[in-house]
Amino acid sequence: ALRLRAGDKHCLVARSECYLKLGDTENSLKDAEASLQNDKTFSKGLYQKAETLYTMGDFEFALVFYHRGYRLRPELQKFRLGIEKSQEAIVNCIGSPSSVKLENKEDLCFISRQEESKKANQKLQIKLTKDQKWAKKQQPVRNPKTERQLLGELYADKAYLEKLLKDEDLMASSTKQGIKVADLVLSGISYLDTRSEFWQQQKPIYARVRERKLRQQRWTRDKKRKPAEIGRYIVKSMEEIDMLLTGGSPEEGCQKAERVLKTIQRWSEDEVPNKNELIGTLHSCIGNARLEMGHLEAALQSHKMDLEFARQNHLPDAVSRALDNIGRVYARIGKFQQAIDTWEEKIPMAKSSLEKTWLFHEIGRCYLELNKAEAAQNYGQKSLQSADEEGDVEWQLHAAVLVAQAQVKLKDYQSAIVTFEKALEKAKLTHNEAAQKAII
Repeated sequence: ALRLRAGDKHCLVARSECYLKLGDTENSLKDAEASLQNDKTFSKGLYQKAETLYTMGDFEFALVFYHRGYRLRPELQKFRLGIEKSQEAIVNCIGSPSSVKLENKEDLCFISRQEESKKANQKLQIKLTKDQKWAKKQQPVRNPKTERQLLGELYADKAYLEKLLKDEDLMASSTKQGIKVADLVLSGISYLDTRSEFWQQQKPIYARVRERKLRQQRWTRDKKRKPAEIGRYIVKSMEEIDMLLTGGSPEEGCQKAERVLKTIQRWSEDEVPNKNELIGTLHSCIGNARLEMGHLEAALQSHKMDLEFARQNHLPDAVSRALDNIGRVYARIGKFQQAIDTWEEKIPMAKSSLEKTWLFHEIGRCYLELNKAEAAQNYGQKSLQSADEEGDVEWQLHAAVLVAQAQVKLKDYQSAIVTFEKALEKAKLTHNEAAQKAII
């Protein structure tokens, strides 16, 4: 029997895993969510929640939590595997739910779309079946705004599938089972179109517009309900923004965040008690979206505004978040010293060994880029120590590689060999074949 210690998030995840193996998904999900109650960035909790949702067949929301985990811990292969199998499950469900047979194998390798494009020699030649052609002719042209209302959270999925259609090399490829990717994508779009048609018949848009107007009238009449309405609007909007950003739609997420920001700025602090905190969070979302779109200077300005709001309103967690993001943008631009200065300011605010591990590693990596090998080695060793405290083998691997590379720069070759050998052991433990080859 597993004895649960109060507030022990690691123990909650362990019990969730036990429930999941027993087939009790309801209790598994409860414990996974409880492990995230005080720390939304707890990667093991995010992974366990995603795994449970996946087992329950809720592939779309499983994909969201795999993406959240991957965004926090991009070096962990299990999140990449989760994203891959969830996307495959969603596509398979569009055709025949009973045909979904996925395996989570440790030796799966992921080839970037760019590499696949180099291997593809032929351009896209999509041959639609008679049914698909007929459906295309019969499908009415729908306004994007209307379609968004009908599909709700699934609108981002359709936009993603339509974006895939433009990648000719990807569309020309096939899965291991010989199924054309183009056919899978088209089937997915067809499924979502059918679903939106059903919802249109069940409750037409004009009826929804009328309902919305009635709600607004009731809202105006009943002033006591206004705070609750505002609260629901804010929660729903932030969930939608997060869904768009984690679902690979940064442009739509940015636009949504900008609209919500304008709306909140019009409200008073009496209507929205945490107004300044929300404004900072929205600037952070806009900055992350702009970074994903490659608008680096604009992203930097958004994160600096987040930092300004956080300092003005004495919000330490928001200050830490903003410094984290500003450092990332500086590093992406190539301004490594500014990234170091920003992250070093954040060090006292780090709350866990895992956060310190990442922070020390990134600072050390920046020092290595600046050819300051001694400083890089010092921070690499700090990162390794924090990774040991956390017991995280993946970060032990990354930190050891950083230390070894710094030792090579310092021409301490014997120490570098010993450190690389330790890193190789960690790579074997995590079954990271790419890292093993690179280290050898």
